[in-house]
Amino acid sequence: MKISNSVLATLALGALTTGVAMAADSADTSKMEKCYGVAMAGKNDCSNGGSLSCAGSSKKDYQADAWKYVAKGTCTTVKTPTGMGSLTSPAKK
Repeated sequence: MKISNSVLATLALGALTTGVAMAADSADTSKMEKCYGVAMAGKNDCSNGGSLSCAGSSKKDYQADAWKYVAKGTCTTVKTPTGMGSLTSPAKK
């Protein structure tokens, strides 16, 4: 069975793209902090264990119990329509 070069190139590109995405998911988070209330719907990194299962499960923008990784030292400076980012979950306050 003969596979064309373009098909092989497409498969190789797909594999590389998947590898890059997986590497980003396991990126070093030592320079990051969890910031609650700043994620857009479906774009959260996780939650406090309350109403959400985890990554990508927030139902609304700026959901208070959903967090997103941001650069260390910037969370409380993130301004949203509902207020500022928070380093603590509303369930832990």
